[in-house]
Amino acid sequence: MPDQRQHRGPHPEDRQLFTAATRPVLNRAVSDLSWLLSRGYAADAALQLVGDHFQLVRRQRLAVRRCSCSDDELRRRRRTEAPPESWRGQRLDVDGFNVLITVEAALAGGVLLLARDGCLRDMASLHGSFRQVQETDPALERVGHVLAACGVGQTTWFLDRPVSNSGRLAQRIRDLAARQQWPWRVEVVPDADAVLGESASLIASADSGVLARCHRWCNLAREVVARHMPDAPLLVLDGGTR
Repeated sequence: MPDQRQHRGPHPEDRQLFTAATRPVLNRAVSDLSWLLSRGYAADAALQLVGDHFQLVRRQRLAVRRCSCSDDELRRRRRTEAPPESWRGQRLDVDGFNVLITVEAALAGGVLLLARDGCLRDMASLHGSFRQVQETDPALERVGHVLAACGVGQTTWFLDRPVSNSGRLAQRIRDLAARQQWPWRVEVVPDADAVLGESASLIASADSGVLARCHRWCNLAREVVARHMPDAPLLVLDGGTR
């Protein structure tokens, strides 16, 4: 069946799975999983142990995994994060799908998770295909206005070629940048995570794999939401660390 989604909104089950009532249990799960990861437990086995203990369903387990990290990872991310006031004049490489989909989800009222490392993460999933939704253009525009306001220099968006419609999105980003006269480039590459992890530029991403490898990163999606959607509800799943 063709994908008919018009919005990047919440999954039908999310309003019951992610509530004020479920937050304490999910936070304890994030704390326990982070404790296990800090002691070298394999991520999949640790998540199964924690998920079974708290009787979490699949989407709750996914949220807990996205919000957890080991103590070593947390210290590294805090050490390498660049605050917005330091972005001026920087060359920026953007994890395109990662940043865009989180901002789209914020605009559409999707679940937004504030994780242990301070990153904003969503519960959307590409499943190998990107479909433009009504929030796509507004999300790109909001990202652009934040980058312009922060004085960011040359910006390169990286998109994964294996994700279908990545070429169409790349052209959409180029067209917007031309209209707005923003200093943007777009590259469609076989593996954006690999490129970003090795880049010498400032990186915009909340992907755990990218954050574990990159030299310096910024919390762009969270900054966009804070500036343009300050009333967007955030589900804080930081395990009590913040």
